[in-house]
Amino acid sequence: MNRLLVFTFLMIGLVDDVAVRSQDGPSHLFILSGQSNMQGLRPKESFIPSVEQAFGKGKCIVVFDAMGGQPIRRWHKNWQSPSEKGSTESTPTPNQKEKPKSVSPTNGDLYDRLMAKVKAAVKDRELASVTFIWMQGERDAREKNASVYAASLKGVVDQLAADLNRQDINLVIGRLSDFDLENKRYPHWTLIRKVQVAFVEMHPRAKWVNTDDLNDGLNRKGKTIKNDLHYSAEGYKILGTRFANAAVQLIKTE
Repeated sequence: MNRLLVFTFLMIGLVDDVAVRSQDGPSHLFILSGQSNMQGLRPKESFIPSVEQAFGKGKCIVVFDAMGGQPIRRWHKNWQSPSEKGSTESTPTPNQKEKPKSVSPTNGDLYDRLMAKVKAAVKDRELASVTFIWMQGERDAREKNASVYAASLKGVVDQLAADLNRQDINLVIGRLSDFDLENKRYPHWTLIRKVQVAFVEMHPRAKWVNTDDLNDGLNRKGKTIKNDLHYSAEGYKILGTRFANAAVQLIKTE
């Protein structure tokens, strides 16, 4: 197999994860990550067209990496369990330090995978802004980790700030839907929802996105769903637009 063919295969493999346009002037970097409801998003359907409409095709870098069913510890390298941190947690302030711990083989591995894509996409590029878009929390609601979720999310954001050498990262969070408001299947469902909103309210550059109306209708297999864990085919398109709109608002108010 010649080098040209190998290069072509590699580029095809990257198309759905990284969208890098022309290199004229500073670019806006958008990093999308999380578990299944982020994985179900198709950035090319609505997110990329929306941010490119706002800033131009030559001004946007979109990096996408998600994996279904994963807890936040797969992104947070210094994750601590509720037993390690104590039974209660207040939302950490931006300058609050967290106690480091021994790193599990899986702690932060998906973050490292994500950052490998980010670093490849932004190499030799000047960045006008960085926006982190996060859709995750279902697994932590199931595992009863609400008491450490805010500190874990702060840890992920702090990792990004350190690795990208920026303290002005914008944050957009998709709040968990209305799937289990009675906490029957996922005991910390409503607690995680509250933590996500509280985290945004204390963050100087953040917005949260409502997803309560996205899990009804027809899924991508044509099956009718109602208050489902995952979103409808149309719901994922709407989610992409909402993420983009929130990101654009944050950038334009800088």
